[in-house]
Amino acid sequence: MAPTKTAAPGDLLTRVAEARQTGALMVGGHPGGAVYVFEGRVIYAESPAAPGVGELLTSSGRLAGRTWQNALDLGTSTARVGRLLVEQGHLTQGELELCVLGATYDAAYFALSAESAPVEFLPGATHWLGAVVHIDAAAVGREVRRRIRLLDEIFPNRRIDVAPVSPVTRPPRERVTVTAAQWELLVHADGQRTPADLAQLLGRAGYATIQELRRMAAAGLIELPETRAGDSPEFVRLPHPRGASAPVERTAPSVPVISGVTSPEPTARHPPPNSDPAAAVESPTAANRPPRLARRKPGAKLPKELATDSPPVHQGTDEVLLKRIRTALRALR
Repeated sequence: MAPTKTAAPGDLLTRVAEARQTGALMVGGHPGGAVYVFEGRVIYAESPAAPGVGELLTSSGRLAGRTWQNALDLGTSTARVGRLLVEQGHLTQGELELCVLGATYDAAYFALSAESAPVEFLPGATHWLGAVVHIDAAAVGREVRRRIRLLDEIFPNRRIDVAPVSPVTRPPRERVTVTAAQWELLVHADGQRTPADLAQLLGRAGYATIQELRRMAAAGLIELPETRAGDSPEFVRLPHPRGASAPVERTAPSVPVISGVTSPEPTARHPPPNSDPAAAVESPTAANRPPRLARRKPGAKLPKELATDSPPVHQGTDEVLLKRIRTALRALR
């Protein structure tokens, strides 16, 4: 099948299943994903927004990271990773099938729920895990639509599924009841982790994580992506503190009167003839302005003209006191 620029991923999966083809349906966009089919039946699905089989098994503690890595090293080239885990006794066939089913339906929601996305089918492509289960493509499509409907009934906002999770600073009510799963999400949500990050961190399915986040959004416990403060370009201006600064303008000093004769006005206001007005004009506050100093780096020495003399050395040393200190130190040896 030729690559398709933009199409409904679910419709294209139906066409692939009807033709009983083998390969991978690659879905672009955000978050996107891939659905692997073997002779028209779905065998696996993956998405950046959903933890895979390896993340679920290792994060939950069912498999050690070293065991999973060894299976990848030995079985990736021959697409026998799942079979090796069963043959070596690390998992039973039932455990592996349940884990693959959960990861497949979980990732299929993110890969197939978009109404339109860049889609391409790669004929003959296989997944390194191997064909552990065979699922009817129509059943996968029905489950995806059911999950979309359930989430919209909880809280119809799909941006929650991919946006970073940030708890509200103040609960909407005096008393709030949360489940254990919601409590873990609130504790680990830091405004940077996405639902996919939280699912992988806690070893949970991505769809189950989104369900809890939708419920918390409906209860007002997390900030909505479109109303977060970080998305607003406005800057908050703090009020100017009263009485904390001096007025900008200063009155010129009064001119003294001697013997009834008033001294003439300063030359800054009336420059003499044949002089440069720009050089003669001087601000009335220039006389009271302190000299500007160049910014120094931390630890740098002061200029010579500003450095003070070193403190005088005390000349009157008490010889008797020094002898007493020496005697006391000798006694401690």
